[in-house]
Amino acid sequence: MAFRSGCCCGFGPFNEDNARFLMLAVFIILYLLCGAAVFSALEQPMEAEAKERWGQRFEQFSQKYNLSKKELNNFLRNYEEANVAGIRVDTIRPRWDFTGAFYFVGTVVSTIGFGMTTPATIGGKIFLIFYGLIGCAATILFFNLFLERVITVIAFVLKFCHERRRRKAMLPQNGCRRLSEGSGGGGRGGRGEGLAGWKPSVYCVMLILGAAAILVSCCASAMYSAVEGWAYLDSLYFCFVAFSTIGFGDVVSSQRLAYEEGNVNLTAYRLGNFLFILTGVCCIYSLFNVISIVIKQVLNWLLRRMEAPCHCPRKVDHHPQQRLPRRNVVVPGHLRAQRDLSIETDAVNESEVDGRRMSGEMISMRDFLAANKVNLAIMQKQLSEMANGHPRQSGPNSRHGHNGFSGGVGALGIMNNRLAETSVDR
Repeated sequence: MAFRSGCCCGFGPFNEDNARFLMLAVFIILYLLCGAAVFSALEQPMEAEAKERWGQRFEQFSQKYNLSKKELNNFLRNYEEANVAGIRVDTIRPRWDFTGAFYFVGTVVSTIGFGMTTPATIGGKIFLIFYGLIGCAATILFFNLFLERVITVIAFVLKFCHERRRRKAMLPQNGCRRLSEGSGGGGRGGRGEGLAGWKPSVYCVMLILGAAAILVSCCASAMYSAVEGWAYLDSLYFCFVAFSTIGFGDVVSSQRLAYEEGNVNLTAYRLGNFLFILTGVCCIYSLFNVISIVIKQVLNWLLRRMEAPCHCPRKVDHHPQQRLPRRNVVVPGHLRAQRDLSIETDAVNESEVDGRRMSGEMISMRDFLAANKVNLAIMQKQLSEMANGHPRQSGPNSRHGHNGFSGGVGALGIMNNRLAETSVDR
């Protein structure tokens, strides 16, 4: 099964990006099926037991108070409607005072969405649509900017540690520097030049972000266990659900009415709750994106393993001429270095077509499609430059897309060329 673009057998122009996308889609489907099987085996017996227990209690209650099942069901439906509006059996804090509404909008823009508070009015639902549209977009941008800065800081620290280890390795055992370091430009400048292209490994960054997420989760769980009275495992469960923006809403912090009874630590607890959730969401978001780099590496490895050389007989060309491969295809590395086309070089075709148009000569459909393709590529390049704030490098030294990571969007675009595994030099 070959995924090479433009191969003479197999799927034809099925490039590496499409193959990676298809493999990821298949992996996610299989992952969902496995997760559904595991959770069904774990939770279905508990669901059946709870349903049977509720049926017995419902029957006993209706017989004890001489109530018809229909009236009792109607009463329970009324309670479910009140529950949606924020009414609970246990007394809880008001849902729609200013602090409660601030907690709600925080869960909206962070995409956590616990679900314990939802707008019940038509005006509130309409306002939520437009409010969430702008708020969620701004928050995702904030998370991406946080990811960019945390990757930069981690890279700086790791590079500093790498430089210190290198300096110690250059010292001889008697504690003096090697003589070659002080002669022939082997001093500080030489060390700087040696570390100019160094980038941290994605695995080191993943380890640091994982340790930071675990530390924040453990500290937050200790606070929730002490204040909310939850078990520590339940607190860890809440931290992961909240920090990963899953937000089931079965366990929610800072909702007890006891906090309103003049507790002197109320403000400190709410502030700590806000800071822990904000920090945890940023750490988990960054960790998820770094893990996605590792998953993409696995997909690239699988694609290389699945590539098969084509043994189809080639047709003899009686009119040999140098043909340029099509753009947007996967080319082997040794051919890519020889070719290395860019939008600027392809613009020659566009100028030729324009000249034929001006002369009144009819152009073929192939030339027409090629000109439109170049125009689209130039427009995409301009949009990319405006988004990144600087023009993309092109030329013989740039190899965009060689490792399958360059040219990404969103978080992948932020981590592009910042880690060793996403560097264009690989």
